[in-house]
Amino acid sequence: MSGGIGPVGPLGCGESSGAAGGTGQEGSGRPAESGGPPVASGHGGPPPPTDHGGLLGRIFLTRVIEPGDETGGRWVREFGVDGVVRRLRQRGEPLPGVSRKRWAGLLARAERADPRRDLAVAQDAGVRFVCPGDAEWPGQLDDLGDARPLGLWVRGTADLRLWALRSVALVGARACTEYGAFMAATLAAGLAEKGWIVVSGGAYGIDGAAHRGVLGAGGATVAVLACGVDRPYPRGHAGLIGRIAEQGLVVGELPPGEHPTPSRFILRNRVIAALTRGTVVVEAALRSGSLVTARAARRLGRHTIGVPGPATSGLSAGVHELLRQDAVLVTDADEIVELVGDMGELAPERRGPVLPRDLLDPAVRQVLAALPARRAARPDDIARTAQTTPDDAIAKLYELRALGYVERHGDRWKLTRQAMISVRGGADVR
Repeated sequence: MSGGIGPVGPLGCGESSGAAGGTGQEGSGRPAESGGPPVASGHGGPPPPTDHGGLLGRIFLTRVIEPGDETGGRWVREFGVDGVVRRLRQRGEPLPGVSRKRWAGLLARAERADPRRDLAVAQDAGVRFVCPGDAEWPGQLDDLGDARPLGLWVRGTADLRLWALRSVALVGARACTEYGAFMAATLAAGLAEKGWIVVSGGAYGIDGAAHRGVLGAGGATVAVLACGVDRPYPRGHAGLIGRIAEQGLVVGELPPGEHPTPSRFILRNRVIAALTRGTVVVEAALRSGSLVTARAARRLGRHTIGVPGPATSGLSAGVHELLRQDAVLVTDADEIVELVGDMGELAPERRGPVLPRDLLDPAVRQVLAALPARRAARPDDIARTAQTTPDDAIAKLYELRALGYVERHGDRWKLTRQAMISVRGGADVR
């Protein structure tokens, strides 16, 4: 790409519109909105103005090209935003890689596109459009290559780039179990308390539980939607998504008013995966869409993480399949941070409770372990099991009696009730 100019006004794109199809005025510093004829209203008329920063052109293309369309992404890379917009508005020959039938469909979309109107609607809703090259653009999205978003519509006051630098995706089944919802909320709250941003899709089930867990902990969360960010989906989460916009960010690729489709949900997941340092799947059946997010994270070199569930649960079967491959098993927020965090952010070492018998000398502990659980034994039998001499066994037995672990019955020795509890706490009972 040729060198681009700086951001175009408060909503401008800092990246140039491409090497091909330029105007010869790059670097003039003139706001994109001030140059060229007015944008067409969507029913014919003159083409949109040349947009040096790519803002209006990219908004135009979000109406024409579906999210994740690598063919469209390749056009933008090879011909530039201006070049692609011009070709669509002038209804010329098809761009490379599409049939005439598909090209006709793109032209029909282009005829109705009105980027100025979309921008005005967005501004009225408190939504901004962030482009590649903007100061707020998360650079990790560039890892998607030609499938990179043309731009992102962002609702909320926080800086998306800064938040994405320390973020984790938490996704899973819509029809989750109580266990899954509890784990999602607990993990999300734990991550929030450690200063991490939790990213999810705003859906029912695990997504909603994750968002609520963060909000309840007073943390920061991002909802990536498969529709226009001014039209929350699902409708039952309108209140939740409104809270997220107030306390966090709501993000999407589609322009205002656009509705979700099954394919848009799937393609939205690549943004969640690319935006974050790792993807945690809490519950997922074998055909769950959340597995798409995990696989995208794996392809992008991000951490793929799974929370185990019951082996008999179909809603955990997809997670268990991930774990059988190369996902990492976690059970709490500390273990997630150890994976995605910086050097030295280690989870505490997991240890069971320290029992009184753990404080015994190893040789004394060996004699204690040699006593049967429910009957008395002779010293020579105890010595043989403990692999020591009878005299040494007797000496250790008297030491154990003083500590209340054994009692003497004639010429035999037996565990006390206290010792039997201790043995059951950490060793096999014979």
